[in-house]
Amino acid sequence: MMIMILKICFLLLVINYGTCAKPNILLIIVDDLKPVLGCFGDINAYTPNIDRLADKSFVFKNVFAQQALCAPSRNSLLTSRRPDSLHLYDFDSYWRSTVGNFTTIPQYFKENGYHTYSIGKVFHPGKSSNFTDDYPFSWSKPTFHPKTEQFMNSPVCVDIDGSLVKNLICPVIVESQPGNTLPDIESLNEAVNFLEQRRNSTEPYFLAVGFHKPHVPFKFPNEYLEYHPIENVSLPTNIDRPSSLPLVAWNPWTDIRLRHDIQALNLSFPFGPMPGHMTRKIIQAYNAATTYVDDLIGKLLNHVDSNTIVVLTADHGWSRGEHGEFSKFSNYDEATKVPLIIHIPGLSTGEVISDALVELVDLFPTLVDLTQVAEALPLCPKHGNRLACTEGRSLAPYMAYKKWERWLV
Repeated sequence: MMIMILKICFLLLVINYGTCAKPNILLIIVDDLKPVLGCFGDINAYTPNIDRLADKSFVFKNVFAQQALCAPSRNSLLTSRRPDSLHLYDFDSYWRSTVGNFTTIPQYFKENGYHTYSIGKVFHPGKSSNFTDDYPFSWSKPTFHPKTEQFMNSPVCVDIDGSLVKNLICPVIVESQPGNTLPDIESLNEAVNFLEQRRNSTEPYFLAVGFHKPHVPFKFPNEYLEYHPIENVSLPTNIDRPSSLPLVAWNPWTDIRLRHDIQALNLSFPFGPMPGHMTRKIIQAYNAATTYVDDLIGKLLNHVDSNTIVVLTADHGWSRGEHGEFSKFSNYDEATKVPLIIHIPGLSTGEVISDALVELVDLFPTLVDLTQVAEALPLCPKHGNRLACTEGRSLAPYMAYKKWERWLV
């Protein structure tokens, strides 16, 4: 009976949303963004633009990445297959070469009449995406990467003595940076140019924009610190490393120990705790970097037309002192839980909040169903090598049911 209700609700969704033109799709992936947003109830967040998007969207509050590491998470999201099916758990292989010629979300839309374009960090660049970001399979033209991305780990942070160092916490004056800009600003400008060029096109587009922050190092324009006074920052209640935690499950956050400001603390390896004052500064910087990206997202959304599905999510989260961790890599909620916001023009006219258990592999079949770009994706077989299939489930019937539920009220 419930299955029949969901099918009826989904049919109503398609009828109410149906337009003559195929909807455009804007997929925004924010690197290392845990759900510390105003629309997710975080009282210390300042994310007005993401919150405004949430006000007219479906907001999923119980969403998990398949693995808390960039490349395998992004490959999983974009193919709708779990890491165990892709056999990819690191950065060192390309699924088309090692496992199978599996179809990706943008590839599927490209094959069904969409112009597809990737800006910034969507696939993880490098060997895991064949040093091409999976072009030309997934994209209609080569991916745009910001020129200043090369300075990600360069000594551009001003130390207390005025020297330039590699810090974890790195508020900057944008005009003093290499190229007088920052990578995410470059990505925003490219995305705005793309949207303006496509404004009068009859060909629908699938645009994916990957913002780098709040990924470490926390390099952002220094004015965003003003939104996050240090006195407002609270320490996590679960700040201690669990005494019964198996050593194999502990990550000693080696990547941030290499930063100049963390090295100066002389922490013992691998279990030396982070001092409370530095933990507060890390949380403050993470929040400021998130506000910076929120500002860029707001500017991007100003150029999106009314026939565009907007999806905002992340590849995974990041622990900010919880369980003594300052990293991703773990299976704690802090590292695996992500935001998911889906705006459907003409349908999600008000905020609809869901606590349903959702995974990032659910996104591919959901977008196929929402756009009706082709027949619904079949489930991937346990054995075999079907190219276009899913190991997730479409959220479209559930969203239709939630909307219908509100109409009944």
